[in-house]
Amino acid sequence: MQVSEGDGASVVASPPGVSGAAVLTIPNALSASRLVGVPLFLWLLLGPHADVLALVVLMYAGVSDWADGVLARKLNQLSRLGELLDPAADRLYIVATLVGLVVRGILPAWLALAIVAREVVLGIGLLVLRRYDYGPPPVHYLGKAATLNLLYAFPLLLLADRSDTLGHVVAPFAWAFTIWGSGLYFWSAGLYLLHTATLVRAARQEERG
Repeated sequence: MQVSEGDGASVVASPPGVSGAAVLTIPNALSASRLVGVPLFLWLLLGPHADVLALVVLMYAGVSDWADGVLARKLNQLSRLGELLDPAADRLYIVATLVGLVVRGILPAWLALAIVAREVVLGIGLLVLRRYDYGPPPVHYLGKAATLNLLYAFPLLLLADRSDTLGHVVAPFAWAFTIWGSGLYFWSAGLYLLHTATLVRAARQEERG
């Protein structure tokens, strides 16, 4: 089924049970490696406060996030597992970074809570889709853009926390990425919810016959 998300882009809803041609692929391996890096990143940030190493892990997450999507399309290795792993890794990095930055006093708690609330609402939307035998909606380009902005913002916020010249220079860019990323994050959430509502409305019409 193909529906519009309200911004002129069309997406295809993938019902559960549809799987890609392969599981052991390069894009899936990159997504899995990002997942492994989440606890390492959080430990570096909150344990020894090894900010440089934490930044390296976060930079790898950003680069691999871009690379797995490109490779999946170029190598024709799109898979259902990849559709699940990729956004899962993105969200875990965002939540882990939010926790770390709030604990370190770098990011205001209200902004972190708003972003987490966004994830909770979308999670409820996924449960609703499953109720009507739909799988998770395809990742929207605005959602990917929001994630990339936030993955750039978080390491810059770490650098901006420094009290030297570098920290003062980086601070405006860090908050610019944070504001843009957060705005796109909530915008994409609205599109996902609109997509969910469209599918549910169509499914109910089919049930009524």
